[in-house]
Amino acid sequence: MRVLVAPDKFAGTLSAAQAASAIADGWARQAPADVLTCLPVADGGPGFSGVLADALGGRVETVTVRGPLGTPVPVDLVVTESAGGGVTVHLESAQACGHDLEPRAEPMRASTSGVGQALVAALALRPRRIVVGLGGSVTSDGGAGLLAALGATADVDLTEGPEGLDGVTRVDLTAVRAQLAGVDLVAAIDVRAPLLGMFGAARTFGPQKGLDDEQIWRVDRVLDGFVDAVCGTAPSQRRIAEIEGAGAAGGLGFALAVLGAELVPGTQVVLDAIGIDAHIAAADLVVTGEGAYDISSRSGKAVFGVAEAAARHARPCIVLAGRVDVGAREMRAMGVESAYAVVDLAGEAAALADPATHLAALAERVARTWSPSA
Repeated sequence: MRVLVAPDKFAGTLSAAQAASAIADGWARQAPADVLTCLPVADGGPGFSGVLADALGGRVETVTVRGPLGTPVPVDLVVTESAGGGVTVHLESAQACGHDLEPRAEPMRASTSGVGQALVAALALRPRRIVVGLGGSVTSDGGAGLLAALGATADVDLTEGPEGLDGVTRVDLTAVRAQLAGVDLVAAIDVRAPLLGMFGAARTFGPQKGLDDEQIWRVDRVLDGFVDAVCGTAPSQRRIAEIEGAGAAGGLGFALAVLGAELVPGTQVVLDAIGIDAHIAAADLVVTGEGAYDISSRSGKAVFGVAEAAARHARPCIVLAGRVDVGAREMRAMGVESAYAVVDLAGEAAALADPATHLAALAERVARTWSPSA
């Protein structure tokens, strides 16, 4: 049997490549006659650059930028050139403003300035197209830091996170638009949230970034004023804050959309780059996975994209995850035949302590069910 192993990262424990290797190792122990192909996947969040670098070739240039609170951090620019000579640069915002880049968490001060600095470095390569992966951020500044790094001016400091945006009334993007003239900008989003409101960036993702209830309300209010300052106060001017993905990466989606970026699902960017359809067509079974398989997986996550592709080719798809929080009905609606959890096999403490070993053990057990050679 031909098995395609195409997991996303297991956030906080395993990269997509490590997860694929663990699944393949465990599966091969139980079904050594099966032909296994490892194809790590990603959405716009952590792992985006690495997966694309492997898939696209080209070269990787590493630049140092400002982290969320000012600590220098490296960002990889994945540089490819088409036959016609046009340069495309892919970069991952999480490398500049993601979790665990700083020794402490200060979500009210965390800035996207480093993403803007990475964009400046990308522009120095004279690209025709820049693709920015969005997701996994610790920031909630609406992309203000990014705009500042590209030359935006305002009547407040745009680099001090949402705390610094309080009272903003004017933002001038003239210099930013001049820098980006002639460049196609794409935002590869990992979620479809708008910027503001009940389902916006602060209220949906604020708790996982360390914002308490009062801060969530305050950030949403500050970002509302930021939209007025950037776009204007008329409903027609503010509509850009309501588009799907404007709330991605704490509002980076909004800032890039204001600059004319096309917002597209990051999963689709990656799956197209790695040629997922050809790989699935050549397989008998598709195995994907992620850290937490739940209902949010349907909102632009890589696992859902892999399952959709498997369905197009009438191939069964199963999920191996750290935790499974969906029932059979929701699972089938997402194109998944069955899902299996590491925590059900090993317990949460053991799964976190040695994730690769226990993921491999889960794959070995699942292969007994799915492989005719087991």
